[in-house]
Amino acid sequence: MDMHGRLTFLLLLLCLHGPGTFVRATALHNLPRVVALNEDAVPGTHVAEVTVSCSNASGSPNVTLYSIEPNHPFNPIAISADPATATTFRAEVTLRAGAELNARRVNQYTLTLRAACPGEVVVEEQLFVQVTSGQVLRCDTPFASVGGDVVQVLADVAPRTALYAVLPQPLGGLTFRLRNHDTPFTLTRRGLVLAPASGFSPSKDTQTFRLEIEVIDRDGQNCSGVVRVEVLPSQRSRVTFPEPQRAVMVPEGTGPLEVVTQVRASGENVHYRILAPAAPALFTINEVTGEIRSTRRLEVAHEHLLIQAYNALHPEEHATTTVNVTVQATDQQAPSCVPAISVSQVPETVAPGSTLVTLRCTASTGTERRLHYTLEGPLISRSRFRMEGPRLQVNTTLDYDSEAMAAVGFQFTATIVVTAEGQPPRSAHVPVLVTVTPVNEFTPACPNGAMFTVSETAAFGSAVGRVAGTDRDYPPDSLEYSLEGGPGPAQPFSIDTHTGEIRVVGALDSQQHKSYRLTVRLTDTHNDLDPAKRLSRLCDVTVRVRAVPDQAPLCTPEVQELWITAGSGSRQPVTSLACQGSPDGTALTYAITGGNENGHFRLERNTIFYFPDDLAEPRTFVLLVEVWGSPSATRRSTVVALVVHVTPRSNTVAPTTTTQHTTLQKEPLVVTRTEAVWQPPAWFVAVLTISGALLLAILGCVSRSLPCRNRDPGKLILDKRWSRSEEEQGHPHAGTLGQFDGRAWDPGTGRDYLFNSRTGARRWV
Repeated sequence: MDMHGRLTFLLLLLCLHGPGTFVRATALHNLPRVVALNEDAVPGTHVAEVTVSCSNASGSPNVTLYSIEPNHPFNPIAISADPATATTFRAEVTLRAGAELNARRVNQYTLTLRAACPGEVVVEEQLFVQVTSGQVLRCDTPFASVGGDVVQVLADVAPRTALYAVLPQPLGGLTFRLRNHDTPFTLTRRGLVLAPASGFSPSKDTQTFRLEIEVIDRDGQNCSGVVRVEVLPSQRSRVTFPEPQRAVMVPEGTGPLEVVTQVRASGENVHYRILAPAAPALFTINEVTGEIRSTRRLEVAHEHLLIQAYNALHPEEHATTTVNVTVQATDQQAPSCVPAISVSQVPETVAPGSTLVTLRCTASTGTERRLHYTLEGPLISRSRFRMEGPRLQVNTTLDYDSEAMAAVGFQFTATIVVTAEGQPPRSAHVPVLVTVTPVNEFTPACPNGAMFTVSETAAFGSAVGRVAGTDRDYPPDSLEYSLEGGPGPAQPFSIDTHTGEIRVVGALDSQQHKSYRLTVRLTDTHNDLDPAKRLSRLCDVTVRVRAVPDQAPLCTPEVQELWITAGSGSRQPVTSLACQGSPDGTALTYAITGGNENGHFRLERNTIFYFPDDLAEPRTFVLLVEVWGSPSATRRSTVVALVVHVTPRSNTVAPTTTTQHTTLQKEPLVVTRTEAVWQPPAWFVAVLTISGALLLAILGCVSRSLPCRNRDPGKLILDKRWSRSEEEQGHPHAGTLGQFDGRAWDPGTGRDYLFNSRTGARRWV
């Protein structure tokens, strides 16, 4: 160490050991000493990772990578912050792009990692990266076996078809080479063996080829194998003609593109062509069907055609035949017919045997006896019509109302061929078009058991059911629906004109109408050529109205005790009732039916409001609120009892020792109600009455001496529900004397009693 270095070292020691000064060194954690890396590793491969710890978070550390070997295959150090700790960072060593490792050239790299945090001592650590050899090249069995792999193909396989693939391990960077060059096969760079470019020569025997293939990788390693290709004889049939030659007679005057004859050959993928003459002037052949047609109007001539049939996939397989075409001279003309075209329109009810048209045809000889009439065309037309001499007649019924008739568009086409005797025979063709028109034959039919059920609470427009009428005329079930009498109070229903769907258009009440009998008219449409010819039928439809039980609403809680202080405003809310009605979502109705003295309380929907007045002393109100949902006559309702203690607004007064007690304002009125159930003896009634009167008097005196506020709020039990139907049947309402609408417990005596919230009457239980 020179003098400058010693001075620097001493100065560093003084800084480190000086009073109040301390410099920490950067720490490298988790750095492995030795890392193994395969020479087949791809660029970007993770080599090593180290954690860099700094003493402060003022900045990220500076980590650099040095290597003894020049042009080392590693990327600069990548630094990333640790999200958990601000003073910890991760440094990663990766393989750079384009790096190629070769264990035979360099089997170890010595790397030096130098890390320094801001204001801290630099730390250096070494990392040894050992490069290991890749996998050894090997060829698969049975390719690498002594006998080699065997491939069997047919001799008619297409040229350059892939027959075999050499698959050594590992793949990539391989070179394939054929050792024997006297073979018609091709070996591609990917190790595919292709069939010869010209295909295999046909043979009845199996042909065998031996291919010796060598595989070499980029490191010079190699493996080899053998592929034996066995070419089997083709199994497809040969192309042959049934006869070597044939003669065809064609009349003079045959028009262009008329079929002269047709040749057929057996085999696979057979096509045809004319070999001679090389440029035929009179005839052409369809290469697929073998039809020979004239190219122009023929005159007297004699033509020899050499026809070849060949396999389109293997043109070397072919056969030939000779066709001798003779065009004969003739002076005979084709018959002439009136009408030349027949167009008729008949109803579907036309009787079999009816004549549609009668032809008047004449031949060149001027006589009709030598003419023959035949009907040609689609099978469906030939089955519906027949020829009786020159007359075209109906053979069977022409049913318009069928899918088969609709499939042909309600029209039949055919051709009447009129042939005159002679050599060669001449013929005329008369096109025929017959249109069948519809006839409204069938009356609409009503559905069986047209009965529907609908709930009495069904909303306006609710679907009840669909009347599915039928009609056998075509188009099938083409109907219009109407409701006799129309919708109204007597029958609150409507029907869709086109679909027959019945809907509710009025209020339903099972008490008034348990069922409705509707009369629906079915009228067919578009079933006759004359739109005015329509048939209809009346159908009875029964709609039953299902009664929906009127359940009483459920309120929670059913008894409430509340304390409020009378304010100075116009009104103040007391409470909101929480009630649930029927599942169909019917709106609930609320009404105060008892205890609302002087109208201090009002209801707005389910909320009760108190309207204060000049109340001098505390007062207790027992309110009965009735809640119901259905507006029907037999509705069921729920009664909610509210005990509201109203305290006047307090005023500032001088303190006093006087204690004020709030007592009941009403004298209890004891009412005895005797049910006519059984008749007790007279003495029993007298004794019971006297004893009850004495007991009530005693209890009344005791109850008057107790404050109203000493009532137990949890002991108030009310009769919660009653039926409005009882009210309409003559039973007395809660507001009349003798009917009690509440039940309570007296804290002084411990007994229960019934009370009337309107009159204040009580009765001990």
